[in-house]
Amino acid sequence: MYYLDRTLDSAAANLACDEALLESCEDDSGPEVLRFWEPAECFVVAGFSNEVAREVNLAACRQAGVGVFRRCSGGGTVLQGPGCLNYSLMLNIEGHPDLETITGANRHIMERQRAALAGLVRAPVEINGCTDLAIGRLKFSGNAQRRKRRALLFHGTFLLRFDLGLMDQYLLMPSRQPEYRAGRPHDRFLMNLDVAASAIKDALRETWSAHTPMPDAPDCQKLIAEKYARADWNLKF
Repeated sequence: MYYLDRTLDSAAANLACDEALLESCEDDSGPEVLRFWEPAECFVVAGFSNEVAREVNLAACRQAGVGVFRRCSGGGTVLQGPGCLNYSLMLNIEGHPDLETITGANRHIMERQRAALAGLVRAPVEINGCTDLAIGRLKFSGNAQRRKRRALLFHGTFLLRFDLGLMDQYLLMPSRQPEYRAGRPHDRFLMNLDVAASAIKDALRETWSAHTPMPDAPDCQKLIAEKYARADWNLKF
């Protein structure tokens, strides 16, 4: 597996990069890739089927100049920004029975992620909901999946030094919530993990045997122009 530690210069470019890597894995039956990126500014990212007006405080975002984007995977709406570490896995489905279904892939990947993080903290790391990592019922990582016929994208965020108070400022209470959330507002449901980003990167690279540097990020200008920079994609629901 290759690894790519590359943050591009815009939210649209970083979201497009994940889809471009997935398309490459799908079209060429590889390469499998583990990517990391860390945003330098705040922006909202809706899940593929999220209704933006139901999930986002659009007035507050407009007033503060916080962009609203949409990713190609499912899951809920999130706020990105400094203090977030994002990872993306491009995996081949063919020949891997554990990845053949959505549920099976969630279970297989999340258990490996849980084990990798458990080695970095003292408290027990739990899988809650479908694809959350939490300590003591406080979530520090959310994850989502996008599937093609031969490959899948599984990506997520680790909260490390993020200003959690911004969540309630720019996000509404989500329309769908895991049972363990119990109606808690964002700042009582989330936590920052006191672990260096470099330590998480090293642990995940070891877990996924991602030891070969990828020479460069794929060209994603077409995806940016046709999708991620367009309001009719980002605000389509």
